Amino acid sequence: MFPVFETERLILREITEKDAHGIFNCFSNNAVTRFYGQDTLTTLDQAKQFVEAFSKNYNEKRGIRWGIELKGKEGIIGTIGFHAWSPKYKRAEIGYELHPDYWRKRYATEAVKKVVSFGFNELGLTRIGAVVFIDNHASNQLLIKLGFEKEGILRNYMYQNGVPYDTNVYSILKSS
Repeated sequence: MFPVFETERLILREITEKDAHGIFNCFSNNAVTRFYGQDTLTTLDQAKQFVEAFSKNYNEKRGIRWGIELKGKEGIIGTIGFHAWSPKYKRAEIGYELHPDYWRKRYATEAVKKVVSFGFNELGLTRIGAVVFIDNHASNQLLIKLGFEKEGILRNYMYQNGVPYDTNVYSILKSS
């Protein structure tokens, strides 16, 4: 059964086909995708493919992605989750995005805290990593504020619109 969480202001829940419009609203926005390492969506069918991919990754235990929904308001405002999940090696990478209408309201902080806690306490992870475009100042600051440590720079690691970009690599380890 897919885990559902509540925080003070958010519900983190399974992404379903009815969320395709919410996915499209986020990933068709250049402000969101410019630091994501993928092309901006142009069709609703592409968003539906995202929903299918999230479900497949979860069923195959390669990742888990939640829709981020405001309490009392139907529809997702972004997503958060783990990819590159390796139960054998007790590690995963976290990723997240929000529609720009919801930036700078501490929703990402709230969601990341909950998902990191779940990763350590329920999935048995000992390491959670993150790879972030160097110019994504908000995400870099958020991770440092939440206790992630910068481990280094991966040169020409991510491509956006055919252009290579350097990224920061972060991790947080489960405290003993």
